[in-house]
Amino acid sequence: MSFTLRLLRNAGRKIQVRTFAAEAAAPKEGEMALTFAAGNKVFFDKQVVRQIDVPSFSGSFGILPKHVPTLAVLRPGVVTVTENDGKQSKIFVSSGTITVNDDSSVQVLAEEAHPVESLDRSAAQEALSKAQSEFNSAANEQAKAEAAIAVEVAEEIVKAATA
Repeated sequence: MSFTLRLLRNAGRKIQVRTFAAEAAAPKEGEMALTFAAGNKVFFDKQVVRQIDVPSFSGSFGILPKHVPTLAVLRPGVVTVTENDGKQSKIFVSSGTITVNDDSSVQVLAEEAHPVESLDRSAAQEALSKAQSEFNSAANEQAKAEAAIAVEVAEEIVKAATA
């Protein structure tokens, strides 16, 4: 009997600890916490921000605190993060997902991401030319589809590097 009592008591402690951790991680009323990461870097880690603008396959959209919960697939383009002090960070993403939770926390998980100011316009133009050449010389449908994706990403990199 005492084994069961100890088991229940320990389970109660674990539930209590998890509840406190969840409350600590949730943003305050009227705030939005952003976690933005890619395989190469973590850009924001639960940082409170004012607004996030994202490119998605269902269209570009802005996210503010209390945004309706959303799950979307990122398309190649620029994610713009406006911090509370008005500073903007523009980050190019190749693809990924965005999750907006009902507690106003947002997760952007990108396959690859780089600050726009680090993009090299001439290298992007060169990559676009190469991707277009591969698309035009594709031998089968799979190669053509892969080259089309490379063209789309390269076009968006050129656009971001030029802006």
